[in-house]
Amino acid sequence: MATEETNNTQGPPPSQQSSSLPDYPQLILEAIEALNEKDGLNKSAISKHIESTHSDLPPAHSTLLSHHLNKMKETGQLVMSKNNYMKPDPNAPPKRGRGRPPKPKVPLPPGTVVSPPRPRGRPPKPKDPFAPIAPPKPKTTAGSGRPRGRPPKKAKTGTSTVPPPPGVKRGRGRPPKV
Repeated sequence: MATEETNNTQGPPPSQQSSSLPDYPQLILEAIEALNEKDGLNKSAISKHIESTHSDLPPAHSTLLSHHLNKMKETGQLVMSKNNYMKPDPNAPPKRGRGRPPKPKVPLPPGTVVSPPRPRGRPPKPKDPFAPIAPPKPKTTAGSGRPRGRPPKKAKTGTSTVPPPPGVKRGRGRPPKV
């Protein structure tokens, strides 16, 4: 019961809050059409126009506006040039993606069965049907008697360098040839 009371005190759900407010893409397009600038409108001009026409905006208005502007730009409803948003030109050619366009696919006649693509890699050698069947080779564990891999380092024994007496300092760098 306590959870129901806390949910009711938070305010109406988002669907009821924005019932009087049209959706953001519609607001953005209305602002662009109303101001009708030749070079388009920047984000702050669109925001000011929406704030002047609609007083009941949500507190996250600037975040919502940025999100919807980016979304509309990606879908092609708006075009951005020089930091200004405008409607796309209806006579402009459609925007092409990056890279080389794919080859056009030729339609196959009906009833044709498509074979699966070849497997990757080198094809196996053909088996000779007349060759005698050889038994599988037994695995040799230590053919040469040596273990595989790099041999371990041998520990130094016997020869050790004598450190210089404590009173004599060595100079810096490489010692001269003698």
